[in-house]
Amino acid sequence: MKTTVEPQEANHVKLLVEIDEAEFDRSLDAAFKKIAREVNIPGFRPGKVPRRILEARVGSDYARQQALNDSLPEYYVRALAESNVDAISSPELNLTGGAESGPVIFEAVVEVRPTVRVPGYDGLQVTVPSPVATEAEITSQVDRMRNAFATLTLVDRQAHPGDSVTIDIEGSSDGESIDGLTASDYVYEVGSGSVVPEMDENLTGASAGDILTFDAHVPGNDEQQIDFVVTVKAVNEKVMPESNDEWAASASEFSTLAELRADIAKRMNLVKRVQANMAMRDETVKALVELVDGEVPDVLVEQELDRRLQDLNQRLAQQGADLNMYMQAMGQSRQDLVEPMREAATEAVKADLALRSVAASEEIQVSEEEITTEIENLAKRFNMKAKVARRNLEANFQMPLLMADIRKAKAVTWLTEHATVIDADGKTIERSLLEVAPGEFDDADESAEILGLDADLHDHDHDHDDHEGHNH
Repeated sequence: MKTTVEPQEANHVKLLVEIDEAEFDRSLDAAFKKIAREVNIPGFRPGKVPRRILEARVGSDYARQQALNDSLPEYYVRALAESNVDAISSPELNLTGGAESGPVIFEAVVEVRPTVRVPGYDGLQVTVPSPVATEAEITSQVDRMRNAFATLTLVDRQAHPGDSVTIDIEGSSDGESIDGLTASDYVYEVGSGSVVPEMDENLTGASAGDILTFDAHVPGNDEQQIDFVVTVKAVNEKVMPESNDEWAASASEFSTLAELRADIAKRMNLVKRVQANMAMRDETVKALVELVDGEVPDVLVEQELDRRLQDLNQRLAQQGADLNMYMQAMGQSRQDLVEPMREAATEAVKADLALRSVAASEEIQVSEEEITTEIENLAKRFNMKAKVARRNLEANFQMPLLMADIRKAKAVTWLTEHATVIDADGKTIERSLLEVAPGEFDDADESAEILGLDADLHDHDHDHDDHEGHNH
């Protein structure tokens, strides 16, 4: 097969593809085998009819048309791969020769992935959370532990934030009690915000014996109103143990408060370092996107949007729901759901194109070892052997896309290494404070769980997909 590529206007190219007669004859033979399985000729079993019999019975023209219909898409995909043409849309195919005999010649006009300009990518400045825990943060963590050992003392005064009040609560809508919002002798911490904000507003300053009536809205649904009647039965002050060595020894594995604080500091610093590292990569990509000069192709945005909708639908399906049920539950129209996703999809496409541009400008290469490692990771993710995964990628001409993903990941690393990283106060952060060894991600997850932090460190291997776009 011979392929020639000609540039066209509006980011399109034309492929001129020629398949000689000997090569196309293999496609003809495959077409005859296909026809043999579909026709019923007396004296022959299905699929066993010789080609010469079929030529006489159905005609060579019919078989040739079948071969053209079946093989042209395959030849087109091969032509893309062999010519390194990065097509992003469906082609316009036009057969120009070989309809009846001779070499098969066709043209394919297709839109290709554009190259975007990202001036100034080598001088990015990104802001991330400080990777070092402050004394106040450590003290707050100690207080959280002390709070777990607190005792309640009945007091004869108005309730303050932090107090625990015993209440009877009845929440109703249109005169009917609401399950989950009606209870007796319910112990509630004032200021926790665990029901509705109006609950804390009314309980603050209330005393035992007070009956409170107020309205509130369901969080996230301004249309549904709840009527509350709350009877305050007791006010209890929370008394925490002294922050000293004796308490530290009884509440932890450490003998002194200083040792406990040191362990908390070590764990918090690890969590904050991982968080800062992840934020650095995310913020670097966001800063890069802001440098993208020009619009991006609508076809790429639509493809990314479709992928996001499919991902959402798959996650909902695992919970026994679908997009329609989700939109109904959220009170959203399809436009309400899609428009924010379209904006995110556009940013992801910009990130994808920008990272490709950086990789090209910096001549970032991909080694065979890196390809092998990535294939092994994919194989583990999909529970298959690495050689099977490689064979599938090669058969479906996906290897260039795999290499592009690796190059983009390396481009992110290059950008973070060359970016200026500062904290919220504008101070430059030392690089050593941001370094994270691969195994430390799991250690940070464990430390976050021990400390009770909402650190959002899970799935750290794939947390950049939304910014960088998907290929596979």
